[in-house]
Amino acid sequence: MGAPEIKCITPEEYLEAERLALDKHEYYKGEVFLLNKTDVTAMSGASVAHNVLFSNLFGELYSNLKGKPCRPYGSDLRIHIPKNSLFTYPDISIICGDVETTDDKFDTAKNPTVIIEILSPSTRDYDKGGKFTLYRDIDSLKEYILVDTEKILVEKFSRNTDNSWLLTEYKNLEESFTITSVATTLSLKTIYEDVKFV
Repeated sequence: MGAPEIKCITPEEYLEAERLALDKHEYYKGEVFLLNKTDVTAMSGASVAHNVLFSNLFGELYSNLKGKPCRPYGSDLRIHIPKNSLFTYPDISIICGDVETTDDKFDTAKNPTVIIEILSPSTRDYDKGGKFTLYRDIDSLKEYILVDTEKILVEKFSRNTDNSWLLTEYKNLEESFTITSVATTLSLKTIYEDVKFV
C-alpha cells in the first residue's frame, strides 16, 4: 500500500479558502499548512512574552515611522512570495511606499522591506532556516530580524549589494540596533521591557 496522495491546490484556491477560514494557514507549492505560531495550536494564542515583545516592537515602530513613507503591519497581513509560491503571516512586516498586492482584494502584500519574526520554541528552527531561505526570494526585502522570547537576543540579517546577508547579534539590554532600511533605532531595553522569561 503506497503513501496517501497529497492533493495540491492552486494559489487562487488557497486564497479563496483562506479568506473564509477561522485559522491562518501557510501555502507552499500547492500544499496548505496550519500556521502554528505558538507551542500548542494556532487557536490557543501566543505566549505572554511573545505578546509583550510584539506590543513593545510594534509600538516603537509605529511611533518612530509615523509621518514617514514606511509603515509597520502586524501578523494579520498576509505576505506572498511569487518566486517560490509561499503565502505566510510574519509577526511584523514593514512596507515602504505603496503596498503591492497579489489581487484586487488588497489583503496580501508582496513587497516588504523588513520582516520581523518573534521566535517561539515551536517556530525557531523554521524561522531561522527554511523560512529565511524562502524570504530571501523577496526582491524588496532589505532586513530580516529575529527576536528571541526565551533570552535577550536580537539577530539582524542585512542584505548586502551582492545579495549576501550579514548577521549582527545583540545580547545586552544596554544595546540598540538600527533598522537601516527604514532609518529607525530600537533599544533592547525598550523591546524587552516587562518581558518575563520562564
